[in-house]
Amino acid sequence: MKAMKIALAAAVATVALAGAASAQELKASYNLGITSDYVFRGVSQTQEDPAISGGIDLSYGIGYAGVWASNVDFGADDPTAEIDFYAGIKPTVGDTSFDLGVLYYGYVDDKGLTPGSYSFVELKAAASRAFGPATVGAAVFYSPEYAGKGGSSTYVEINAAMPVADKLTLSGAVGNQSIKNYKDYSTWNLGLAYALTDKLSADLRYHDTSEHGLGKIYDSRVVVSLKAAF
Repeated sequence: MKAMKIALAAAVATVALAGAASAQELKASYNLGITSDYVFRGVSQTQEDPAISGGIDLSYGIGYAGVWASNVDFGADDPTAEIDFYAGIKPTVGDTSFDLGVLYYGYVDDKGLTPGSYSFVELKAAASRAFGPATVGAAVFYSPEYAGKGGSSTYVEINAAMPVADKLTLSGAVGNQSIKNYKDYSTWNLGLAYALTDKLSADLRYHDTSEHGLGKIYDSRVVVSLKAAF
């Protein structure tokens, strides 16, 4: 019930943002991507196979809302497609930028927000700040019921990015996923992104976790991605 209320709040925020923007300026952006492996917090969501994704983002002042979708593969007869909805605000205080939002991770043909389902809701609080050419950030995500695990979860991450050459950016992150009634694990990634054009970028990234014993989807991997944003 708590998760359903949060999901409803996200939907209301999305509708409210779109409604307000209809009378004023609405900014929209779109993205398409292809990757050799869809990795989420160090874990493959496609059994180490490629994925194709796409999304639409709306912004109005400091408010934003969006939808994003990708193919997934959890094995057996589990869902084969993920559709996420999110909304929030991005205020700035001094030199620090904040991101406060709610996300709904939904899966096609799943049981929705019910015990044992993959679908879940998360609350997000993030902050970032520039230090010279580098940007350093931190984020916390909380879910009252996480992805079919039957318990609450918290994910904490520290990340950084810095340009190292013309059109080339080095970035990485270290995080910890804590799930009630399930084994916690740490994850990290490091990679390079290259701007092929002003709308197309390529990314080469190494991902790993602290718990390879949980299955091959937790193993270390190198992922190549291509993303178009317009």
